Amino acid sequence: NSVADKLAAERAQSFSINWFLEPIIYGRYPREMQNILGSILPEFTTTEKQKLNQGLDFIGVNHYTSFYVKDCMFSACEPGPGTSKTEGFWAQSSQKNGIPIGEPTEISWLNVYPQGMDKIVTYLKHKYHNIPMIITENGYGDVIKADSTIDELLHDEKRIDFMDRHLDALSTAIKKGANVKGYFAWSLLDNFEWNSGYTVRFGLHHVDNKTLMRRPKMSATWYKNFIAEHRKWKGPDQHQLEDANDSPFYY
Repeated sequence: NSVADKLAAERAQSFSINWFLEPIIYGRYPREMQNILGSILPEFTTTEKQKLNQGLDFIGVNHYTSFYVKDCMFSACEPGPGTSKTEGFWAQSSQKNGIPIGEPTEISWLNVYPQGMDKIVTYLKHKYHNIPMIITENGYGDVIKADSTIDELLHDEKRIDFMDRHLDALSTAIKKGANVKGYFAWSLLDNFEWNSGYTVRFGLHHVDNKTLMRRPKMSATWYKNFIAEHRKWKGPDQHQLEDANDSPFYY
C-alpha cells in the first residue's frame, strides 16, 4: 500500500499492457518506460508514426486473474519476472501477508478475483479515452488428474461460479460507463493449452481426446441460459440485440 508500491503497479502496467497501447493511441511509449529506459527505447520513424495515427478499432482484453505488485526500484527484491531494469523494477505475488488475493485453484497462477475484471476495464476506460473494448478471453481451468472422471469434468460448478462472478464484475464496469462491446468465454472446447498441453481444460464442452466426442458441460448450458435470459434477438437485418432484463452485456 506504500506510494512506492503504487508507482510500481503503474510501472507493471506500463511495461506490459501500455507498452503496445500507448504507441498506437498516443504515438509514444509510456512515460514510465521513458523515465527508466531513456535512449534505449527505439524512436519511431516517420512512416511508423503515420501508421500509428490510424489508431485502433478496439482494445482486446484477456483477463483471468490479478496479483499484487511490489516495488523493486527502491526496495530489495529477489530476482524474478519484472524485477530487472528492462522490465520496470517490480515483482508480483498472488499473496499479501500470507493471504491469497482470491480463492486459489489447481492452476498455480489462477486465483479467483472477479473484482479484477472491473478494475482492469475501468483502468483502460480512464487511461485510453474509453476506446471500445472486447473481453477476448476469460475462463476457468480444470487440471486433469489420473483419477479424474468424465462426470466430474462435466459437472463444472466452479467454472459456472467463476463466469457468473466475472460477468457481474464486468456489468459493474459497464454500468459505470465502460465501453465494452463484447465478451468471449475461454473456451468453447477443451483444447491444447500451450505448455500445459491437454492436462488443463478450459472448455465449456468436454472433448474426448481419443474419440473426439464433444459433450456440453454444465457451464455450456448455464451460459446458454444466461444469454437467453439477458438478451433477445431483434432480427437478422437489424444487427442488434434488445434488452430482456435491462442487461448491459453484448454477445
